[in-house]
Amino acid sequence: MSLDFTECDQARLARDAAYDGRFYTGVHTTGIYCRPVCPVRPARSANVSFFPSAAAAEAAGFRPCLRCRPETAPFSSAWIGSRVTVERALRLIIEEGALDQEGATVERLAQRLGVGSRQLTRLFAHYVQASPSKVARTARVQRAKRLLDETSLPMTEIAMRAGFGSLRRFNSHFAEVYRRPPTEIRRTRRSAGKAEQTVTDLSKEKALVSPRARLEPTPQNCRSCRVANSAGGPADYFRCLNWKSQCVASCMMVWVAPETVPVMLRCNPHGRP
Repeated sequence: MSLDFTECDQARLARDAAYDGRFYTGVHTTGIYCRPVCPVRPARSANVSFFPSAAAAEAAGFRPCLRCRPETAPFSSAWIGSRVTVERALRLIIEEGALDQEGATVERLAQRLGVGSRQLTRLFAHYVQASPSKVARTARVQRAKRLLDETSLPMTEIAMRAGFGSLRRFNSHFAEVYRRPPTEIRRTRRSAGKAEQTVTDLSKEKALVSPRARLEPTPQNCRSCRVANSAGGPADYFRCLNWKSQCVASCMMVWVAPETVPVMLRCNPHGRP
């Protein structure tokens, strides 16, 4: 299946969602392939190539983008002529794992479709630009990537559910596609999740403070929570909130609106106000 470069490039630059799943962009400078809706800054047109499927992009040596996640792209068929046979084969491979079962071969898949194995391979080369085996491998890796992102299943179970016959084969194929082991992908996702949770918690804590007040780290204005210097001027009042034993080193000053009655809290030896 031929792709019009100008049409694909315009859709890529516009991040046109109507083209999502219809082609993939391989960026030569990074070795990564993306969906047309990828949020990353688009590469120069001279540095990209277009592929009709993720398997074709991987066969050309590109690895999936971790930002737009090609494994989540919607399935869209744009074929004519023998597209029904190819579409049925793709659904059997991707949705039912027709080539993942023990003893499964392209010949048996072709028999289910009522065509010869050589004819099926030619159809895939024309419409998908990748062999049925390559498509099956890409589908397995994409299933595994979704399970890594969305579940906390152990690696062995992910390998089995994704259709790999063994954990060793899963690790090998995944590292070949993503250029990093699955454990690193999961570790990165967990770190990102913890960072996001920390930001959320801080936002919730900030919401508890009056909009008229703001936090200022000013340890120099606190003398063990016994003396408060009016650094903000006569119109401003503040109070000291401290939750640690070393008051001077960790004091946080809350500046309160002038009409608010100033309150002074004194820390006890245990570090609690």
